[in-house]
Amino acid sequence: MCGIFSVHGLTGDPKANRERIYALAKRLRHRGPDSYKIDKYQNLEDDGKWTFMVHKRLAIVAPGESGEQPLYTDQTKKTCFIANGEIYNHQQLRDDHQIDHPNASDCQVIGHLYEKFGQEFPKYLDGMFACVIEDRKNGTLIACRDHMGKIPMYMAKGKDGSHWFSSEMKCLHDDKEIESYELFPPGHIWMKKKGEKEGTMTRWYDPKWITDVEYIPTERADLTKLRKIVVKAVKDRLMSDVPYAVLLSGGLDSSLITSIAVRNRQSARNTYGSTEKVHSFSIGIRGAPDLKAAKKVADHLGTIHHEIHFTPEEALDALPDVVWHLETFEQVRASVPMYLLTRAIKSMGFKMVLSGEGADELFGGYLYFHKAPSPQEFHKECARKTSRLHQWDVARANKMTMAWGVEARTPLLSKAVVDYAMNMSPLDKMIDVNRTDKDGRKYLEKYILRKAFDMPEDENPYLPEEVLWRQKEQFSDGVGYDWVDGLKKHAEEKVSDEEFAKREERFPLSPPTTKEYYLLRSIFEEHFVTGFENGADAYKTVPFGKSIACSTPEAVAWDPEWEKSVGDISGRAVKFHDSAGGFKLDKDDRATSTSKATTSKTTTSALAHTPSSRVQNGFNSKRGDAHRKKFGAAFQRRQVKGSLSARKLSAVVSGAFVMRTASAL
Repeated sequence: MCGIFSVHGLTGDPKANRERIYALAKRLRHRGPDSYKIDKYQNLEDDGKWTFMVHKRLAIVAPGESGEQPLYTDQTKKTCFIANGEIYNHQQLRDDHQIDHPNASDCQVIGHLYEKFGQEFPKYLDGMFACVIEDRKNGTLIACRDHMGKIPMYMAKGKDGSHWFSSEMKCLHDDKEIESYELFPPGHIWMKKKGEKEGTMTRWYDPKWITDVEYIPTERADLTKLRKIVVKAVKDRLMSDVPYAVLLSGGLDSSLITSIAVRNRQSARNTYGSTEKVHSFSIGIRGAPDLKAAKKVADHLGTIHHEIHFTPEEALDALPDVVWHLETFEQVRASVPMYLLTRAIKSMGFKMVLSGEGADELFGGYLYFHKAPSPQEFHKECARKTSRLHQWDVARANKMTMAWGVEARTPLLSKAVVDYAMNMSPLDKMIDVNRTDKDGRKYLEKYILRKAFDMPEDENPYLPEEVLWRQKEQFSDGVGYDWVDGLKKHAEEKVSDEEFAKREERFPLSPPTTKEYYLLRSIFEEHFVTGFENGADAYKTVPFGKSIACSTPEAVAWDPEWEKSVGDISGRAVKFHDSAGGFKLDKDDRATSTSKATTSKTTTSALAHTPSSRVQNGFNSKRGDAHRKKFGAAFQRRQVKGSLSARKLSAVVSGAFVMRTASAL
């Protein structure tokens, strides 16, 4: 894992530009604290324009010079590339395609596969990655991102026609020579050929569950096959030449990953400390539900367990830094504990962790799924949640750990697991706690995943029964309800009633419905919007919409009471939670009959669209026009230091609206 930053076709003084590029790339130092390299190249066939390709390295595989980047396929350096991520099948690819190169980086195979297969090369990679390739033989420029967007990447256009790519938005948001920037969509490849001013974005990861929103799978689950796929995904991700650990909340997903890692560490290929015990980490306010559950799992599995504690005050102290690293105002509740936990993990010498993101989206594990009106809608919601992970849990897992130079790996989001889970009949995922199977197991959330690892006859079961069948607990809740409640109280103190009453003037684009989000939006704007020429672009990278217990905006329509509320991502927001008693959803005083049109029916065939067509559709849609008309005047009245142009203010409304309606990229 690393940080990448590149600029292609840059004009101007090369010395001054290198200093400028270095200063911007330095903002990625947290992602790559181990080394820094830069490739500088002048293209004499393109008016002498310059390329700068920067790599900030976090050395996990092949530490030392043998794994340094930028990378080249041969000594001519005509194919130069940088990559952020891990390719778990790199050794198999070297063997299968006769890739003989002294650089031992797992990412070395990327350039060779490109030379052999062209823009089809991402389909051969098993891993997480964002990469940029400059083919100096034929003038082709390529950028690519993994199937789920587990590795972040942004792209920008310079005023001089140059093309920019960065692991994080903070390298792009305030450069005065950048015309605009945007989120690079997951599962896509961008290619610009010689002589072209603009590149073409193409979806390379194109399973039917993404490209066809009406697709409902019918294949029934095979428990043995599911178990084998998950076990292999975890085992493959033990590839490491440095110390690693597992994040253990005590919930189903993290506990399963920990159990599989413990069972397979000795037999895993190229893993550090194969004969040593696995280290596990949990975090919470003293007495939190997750701490108790994690301790029980750790004792059962025999891990070396570390329990990290924090106070609500310490969490509030971290808010500005968390939003800066997260680059959004969403997922903050869960991000703060993960940020604090990773700092402790790094201080103990670990550089990689396994994490459990993905199962709740793939298998419908959130508590609001109890309300799914049909198997068909259950599957569609899984598809919406999974395809949007790059803006939610996946972004949090990557950016909060990389804030301290630690890599998070998510086995449950491997292509193999995702493809199997999303082509499984929703009949195997539906929740019905009033029914039991032949073994007396209730059809709880993620029943099929639990059942795949429910082997009571085994002398060494994967997990204790009370853990394997424990109710879903959202991470931000599980670390201690005092944290969530403390954040709400802090927002009440920071945001006056008078300020909140004028929120539509302060935030004309999708005004926050709670003081908590008013506060978080304010911090976000201070970092990325206010005073910056391209501040409007920051809003085009983040999602909008009401949520109940982490639902999509579309699923809010499952319950009329949810539609009338301001929403809340806590699992306690639904009555199925064991601790839901006393939790109250506030009414949304702005809720109208039109709210349903903008929150519950927002996903269309845009799931399959490329960014350019999405933006075009957003500008042409009647709903987009209405949205712009509603907020355009307010945007123009609003005085923002740095004078965002009326054009960009109008565009961000359309851009953010399109992001919200088609954020499944």
